[in-house]
Amino acid sequence: MSSVELKHICKIYPNNDKKKKHNLKVTDEGVLAVDDFNLEIKDKEFIVLVGPSGCGKSTTLRMVAGLEDISKGELYIDNRLVNDVEPKDRDIAMVFQSYALYPHMTVRQNMEFPLKLRKMPKDEIDRKVNEAAEILDITQYLDRKPKALSGGQRQRVAIGRAIVREPKVLLMDEPLSNLDAKLRNQMRAEIIKLRQRIDTTFIYVTHDQTEAMTLGDRIVIMKDGVVQQIGTPQEVYEHPINIFVAGFIGVPIMNFFDGELVKDGVRYYVEVEGARIELSAEKEAKMAARGVQAQKVTVGVRPEHIELADVPGKMIPAKIDVSEMMGSQINLHINVNGKEGIIIVDTMSNAGRSFQMGEEINFTFAPEVIHVFDTDGRNLEY
Repeated sequence: MSSVELKHICKIYPNNDKKKKHNLKVTDEGVLAVDDFNLEIKDKEFIVLVGPSGCGKSTTLRMVAGLEDISKGELYIDNRLVNDVEPKDRDIAMVFQSYALYPHMTVRQNMEFPLKLRKMPKDEIDRKVNEAAEILDITQYLDRKPKALSGGQRQRVAIGRAIVREPKVLLMDEPLSNLDAKLRNQMRAEIIKLRQRIDTTFIYVTHDQTEAMTLGDRIVIMKDGVVQQIGTPQEVYEHPINIFVAGFIGVPIMNFFDGELVKDGVRYYVEVEGARIELSAEKEAKMAARGVQAQKVTVGVRPEHIELADVPGKMIPAKIDVSEMMGSQINLHINVNGKEGIIIVDTMSNAGRSFQMGEEINFTFAPEVIHVFDTDGRNLEY
């Protein structure tokens, strides 16, 4: 078993800088870089910590690794409290953004190094290194030094050095951020294959929500040291708990329009730029159960859920700022009464139609795809 549990984990740094970094909470004890982090990670689960720079995701990972002290809370690995256990005794391995390979050693020597520290027999070291090299397709590079390898190959070596130890938990801190877009796509696929072949628990940190969505069994979305939402990629995409999660997850990002939530008896509607659009029965039931009343709101709709249409009473006028041909789709950057947005249009459904800068269009959206946020940014369904 390789379970990990974080209970009320906090990281507090001394408040030496009078300038408040990002929007981190400052207390009498210091700056809260990570505030009350709680998470249970199951055996062999792939967890991704995602969020913007400075949100506390790497600090959390480093506390799991033992590279940062835990200010408050408890960390368990396989039901064993490890707050005061040295990193080398936690049975974890870590892959860094910068590869951290020894330049004077060959690939084989780099991968052997952690096993030699354990004084493992040579034949067992050879077997483990050869197996890891085969899994990662780097057998042909074993006798080369890191400087003779590409960035993607170096990162495979760094991963190989970590997995030869057969750790209970494999920690990865933005391992693909130094690679170009094509290599990142390739390495994402390699990591997905890797997790099928090794029996370990993954905790992966990234600022790239595409990596988070494609790799994670569950995603932990963080902002300013605080967990915003934990869920499967589909859950956080379809049911964002607040406006930050809604805007952070999804490419292109969700559109946000100023609007009014209208309650007419038991029915709920949203009004945006003169258009009145009803909510789905499911959304109405959730709001009714919470006693939600009429109020000013922000209406969120994903670009792919918007339809070009002239529906009396339900259409919202917009002007096209930019039209981007993306192959199977066209991204229309629009302006709605001074507010920017984006619509994804299918090229097959609009064959032969061209969209011109400055052109006026009308659009609408279906009741089930609307997200309604209050003035504090909270999704009114939850």
